[in-house]
Amino acid sequence: MRLQNYIDGQFAPPINGAYLPNVAPATGEVYGEIPDSGAEDVERAIAAAKKAFPLWSNLTAAERSTHMLRVSQRIEERLDELAAAESKDNGKPVKLATRVDIPRARDNFAFYATAILHDASESHDMGAQGFNYTLRRPIGVVACISPWNLPLYLFTWKIAPALAAGNTVVAKPSEVTPATAYLLSEILDEVGFPAGVFNIVHGTGPNVGEPLVSHPDVPVISFTGGTATGARISSVAAPMFKKLSLELGGKNPNVIFADCNFDKMLRTTLQSSFANQGQICLCGSRILVERPLYDHFVAAFVEKVKALKVGRPDDPATQVGAVVSKDHQAKILHYIQLAQEEGGTVECGGQALYPEGAEGGFYVAPTVITGLSMGCRTNQEEIFGPVVTIQAFDSEEEALALANATKYGLAATVWTENLKRAHRVAADIHSGIVWVNNWLVRDLRTPFGGVKASGIGREGGFEALRFFTEPKNVYIDLGE
Repeated sequence: MRLQNYIDGQFAPPINGAYLPNVAPATGEVYGEIPDSGAEDVERAIAAAKKAFPLWSNLTAAERSTHMLRVSQRIEERLDELAAAESKDNGKPVKLATRVDIPRARDNFAFYATAILHDASESHDMGAQGFNYTLRRPIGVVACISPWNLPLYLFTWKIAPALAAGNTVVAKPSEVTPATAYLLSEILDEVGFPAGVFNIVHGTGPNVGEPLVSHPDVPVISFTGGTATGARISSVAAPMFKKLSLELGGKNPNVIFADCNFDKMLRTTLQSSFANQGQICLCGSRILVERPLYDHFVAAFVEKVKALKVGRPDDPATQVGAVVSKDHQAKILHYIQLAQEEGGTVECGGQALYPEGAEGGFYVAPTVITGLSMGCRTNQEEIFGPVVTIQAFDSEEEALALANATKYGLAATVWTENLKRAHRVAADIHSGIVWVNNWLVRDLRTPFGGVKASGIGREGGFEALRFFTEPKNVYIDLGE
């Protein structure tokens, strides 16, 4: 299958005629090609989005809502097709894409399509003197750059609020997982989205991402990905006074106190460690356990991890699929080796796997490591794979010190039946999101994002609509 860019309402090959191989992680086979686009394609897409902005931004909220609800409905109608494509492109189990990724993409469009119908401006009465009110206006062309781990889910997480707010979009999906982004362009074309409002340019970061974020006609950038790339985008965008939202890496703590509901904690920690092969920025990769529970937890957890079924994503019994690429597999295995060099003990996993029927695929056994210090690289750097470390703590103060001991601050999980402790710890963890006695419970109305090296800005709910608009204060004088 040869994918195409989607520019100004037309499917178009890259101007340079170059393509990249698209590899299925489950088998290692090349099953398609994607455009290896360049600056000329980016320029065309930005010009189309800029031309379409006056029309789209001047539609009523109800008119934009109608367009977006059609997209949501079409995603639902093509859910099985999209889930299969997501699984083949990313390596995740089909059942995970069917249950989580594609429904969330559908819901992202539906949520923002309806949210704009209920938005309201602020006003400030100044009595007989006059009054102030706030207008929120779309900004222009938005660059949306999304990662490979939750391809359509996070792609639409950016695109939907940007479009709902009245902006036009030039989007760059990950070149590693482009399939569902291409199918989304088909869907927008099918439902009759106005030409130029939504554009996709496929390709690499240097060839597409760089000219996109540096273009003077792109005043807004929404990016999800690695911290190093986020820093690069900031260095380009800041001198140009662009508006930035950066959702970056994480090294998330899972803080487990001895008084927790053990069975629920154990089930959920298995998910928060290895869901999507640990390739979710919200996964709890550092498990911190109160010492009286430590030995019991390690034994029970390792037993559960050893029982996880690793296999082809299309096997209904599979719980852990392939990681996204051969290079990423090598990176994960490197960190496991590093952990051992740093004094860690691999309690289970630690090696590549070759499931029957998928011997050429990129699989890593779910891995649990103990015996590491907090300051070691394994506990400080984002691995983004099926690898967790476990450490013990002796007090609430030590738990907080360990939880906050990295440069990251995206998400955290706290397990305790002590309500006062839950509030204290949740308040003092340096993190944008804290779940107490659960994990990955997402409400589309709530703000999403991190602190420190995990990013700036917030996505989700009305926070996203505010980000994709500029507020304007208007004063009306009522005096003589």
